[in-house]
Amino acid sequence: MVNPVDTLRALHHGRAPGDPLILPGPWDAASARVFEEAGSPALATPSAGIALSLGYEDGQVPPKEMFAAVARITRTVSVPVTMDAETGYGLTAKELVDRILEAGAVGCNLEDSYGGKGATGILRDPREQAEWLTEVREVAGERLVINARVDTFVRGVADPERAIERARLYAAAGVDCVYPILAPAEVIPVLRAGIEGPLNFLATADGPSPRELGELGATRVTFGPGLLKRAMGALRGMADELT
Repeated sequence: MVNPVDTLRALHHGRAPGDPLILPGPWDAASARVFEEAGSPALATPSAGIALSLGYEDGQVPPKEMFAAVARITRTVSVPVTMDAETGYGLTAKELVDRILEAGAVGCNLEDSYGGKGATGILRDPREQAEWLTEVREVAGERLVINARVDTFVRGVADPERAIERARLYAAAGVDCVYPILAPAEVIPVLRAGIEGPLNFLATADGPSPRELGELGATRVTFGPGLLKRAMGALRGMADELT
């Protein structure tokens, strides 16, 4: 039997330009089933999408509820699932890894900033974050695919070199993939040239398509809460027809 974490890790490698790994973001069991039935090889839960589905602001979901939501998704599908574990919920590396695995996920995102929205948030010292990622990797071994989020662009730092510096530290810490979230399309080739290994980029409604992101240098494409918002728009249209 093929181990799902091995499957997820393998999906990050050997990809041709223009053919990135596309990971839809389910917010509940029903959406996860739809994405699997459509042929998605793996899924990536978005913390913001799950928060919205549970009636919370992003970053405000109690950890117990977040892990429970992810567990409902992993029980529903047979493909690998990686979860957005935000900043780790204040758990120790062992506690975090145990909770992720107990929820049935075989991967995680870990952010390197906290507090506030946009530029009001605080970027963590990159060396401290690299030490934390090293600890998570040591505890997890090969049981988790770790995606290290780089939040410089979110926090108003436009210089791609700052993102590259962080990404290199995180790659050296043993992560599987680096995620410079909200990086502008025009700097993706610069990031690709400066960072070794798989790179995750966010697809947005008004940005390049997943294929175009792949041609620019993306290895992996995720959507955050974008797919849920599109579904809500469609649902609003159906609701309007009822009135």
